[in-house]
Amino acid sequence: MAGKNIQEELKNLLTLLKKEKDADLQQYRKKMAGTSLKERRKKGVCWYPINLEKTKYDAGERLIVKISRPPEHTDAHLFQSGKLISLFSNSAGLGDHEDAVNGVVNSVTKAHMHITMNVDSLPDWLHHGQLGVQLLFDENAYREMERTLTTLLNTKEDRLTEMKKILLGDKSARFTDHATIRDLGLNDSQNAALHQIHNAQDVAIIHGPPGTGKTTTVVQAILETLKSESQVLVCAPSNAAVDLLAEKLGEQNIEVLRIGHPARVTEEILSKTLDAKVANHKDYKDLKALRKQADEYFAMAGKYKRNFGHAEKRQRNQLRDEAKSLKAQAEHLSYYIINDIIGKAQVIACTLVGANNQTLNGMTFETVFIDEAAQALEPASWVPILKSNRVIFAGDHCQLPPTIKSFEAARAGLEVTLFEKAIQCNQADTMLREQYRMHEDIMNFSSRLFYKDQLIANEMVKNWKVYNEDQTVEFIDTAGCGYFEEVDPETKSSFNTEEADLLFKHLTQYLSQLDAMDKSSDLTSVGIISPYKAQVIAMQEQLASMELDEVTANKIAVNTIDSFQGQERDVIYISLVRSNENGEIGFLSDTRRMNVALTRARKKLIVIGDSATIGQHPFYEKFLDYINEIDAYHSAFEWISE
Repeated sequence: MAGKNIQEELKNLLTLLKKEKDADLQQYRKKMAGTSLKERRKKGVCWYPINLEKTKYDAGERLIVKISRPPEHTDAHLFQSGKLISLFSNSAGLGDHEDAVNGVVNSVTKAHMHITMNVDSLPDWLHHGQLGVQLLFDENAYREMERTLTTLLNTKEDRLTEMKKILLGDKSARFTDHATIRDLGLNDSQNAALHQIHNAQDVAIIHGPPGTGKTTTVVQAILETLKSESQVLVCAPSNAAVDLLAEKLGEQNIEVLRIGHPARVTEEILSKTLDAKVANHKDYKDLKALRKQADEYFAMAGKYKRNFGHAEKRQRNQLRDEAKSLKAQAEHLSYYIINDIIGKAQVIACTLVGANNQTLNGMTFETVFIDEAAQALEPASWVPILKSNRVIFAGDHCQLPPTIKSFEAARAGLEVTLFEKAIQCNQADTMLREQYRMHEDIMNFSSRLFYKDQLIANEMVKNWKVYNEDQTVEFIDTAGCGYFEEVDPETKSSFNTEEADLLFKHLTQYLSQLDAMDKSSDLTSVGIISPYKAQVIAMQEQLASMELDEVTANKIAVNTIDSFQGQERDVIYISLVRSNENGEIGFLSDTRRMNVALTRARKKLIVIGDSATIGQHPFYEKFLDYINEIDAYHSAFEWISE
């Protein structure tokens, strides 16, 4: 591809990014504009009312608040770690809230949220009740991506121009021919990836299908790289993915500096943040004392009244000068402490957009590792690459792509990641082939359809089951039952009540069977998933109404497929929902999403759906063929007739 075409491609990417930003902003405004708190709550962008459960200062002296919402408010919500929020008071009963402070979501469950506040102390009005929290639009991420693409378009820098040609054009990635690198703890394909990374001068790619130890390989590759480089940059699209790597590297006694807001509020992760490291620095007491003294001098200077004589005026100016001098000393010491911390860090870990954090201004790295690269928008991937001489991607483009709000931008190419482009342009990828998660009957269909039939199950997991006689894969066919889908009028999401009833009937029988065999303790976790939010909400309500004992209830999680990416369970139930006379499957035609769903189970997979509806699609036709091949077919009538 000629250089001119690369420039055109990048210009087009900038246009698509602006479309995505507009669509995102439009959706946000639609959810917010002229709506009541009750309506916002229903749309998932607001929790109101909330209780202030706990406030504390973390290891980095940042203010953390824990809030909860009433148990009857179980509406699905859009809050996620890393999202910007506004904590407000509605004591005046108005829609617009004068009393509000901003923060960032650390972690969130169905009923609780931990938030890092962007203030040093809590305002008084927080104790007056009638509190709520709502999402803010994050313009910063778009600004950083736009700035990065503009830099990329206009660069005169030789290395960056070369990287553009390698990742987007026809210039081949280069590899040295050093001795073979091996790690005794890795398998053959993991070692091949390690060797490829060691010898890569420009780019290397780890393609990690489900359960193949991608994170393990990435961590080992970082350790290997640190033998020849004093510091590496490690990034991922989400806070949770960055935290996981920071945690794993910390376990290897690597000095990790976590830039930005961690998603996990464990002390282990917090201790790696810049704020925590500053607070624990040997010179921090001096910094605190200087700042305190400067504040006191400013306060003293401010106490002088207007009508005072020459001597008082001189005294006030002296106090102000002293305060400014102390403040300057504090800033100088703060600069020294931060640079000392950065200098000692072997790994700097942040989100892709977080690589433009002002703390890292002017810094360059020999290598950047980008994990979960197949879930990252291309403009975001370029942010850390601008600071690096070579890039190591890790991910799986056969699983979920990035979330894109603009259908038009996605279709015009925004959904194609830099990870995919780099694979197409270079012979630089190594696929991990041995998986350690699931029984081979669960693995084989995905292996055939997505991974050229090259996956093998490790001996430890190849035949594992909840109990010896258990059937590993079951497809329960609702064709002919009249279990037709419905659509939620508000969210436009599909649900299928009778299919959900059948799923819980099967689950109840399965749990009773395990109880009767005294095998309940052999089942550690169950996941119930669906591509449709309306079905998930209905199934969450149904599970809550079952009144299971606490031990059993804690083993079962119900959520969307997207929420389960990166997770695994002993048993997975998938509710496909779609059942209609026209063979319309909508969302189900995204086969990458189904690849994620089908590869979450370790020991047992149960898929429930209507073969007459889904079977007209080539992917599901092959799936049904596979079901027949392994003798896993069941009709729903087996349960109805009971």
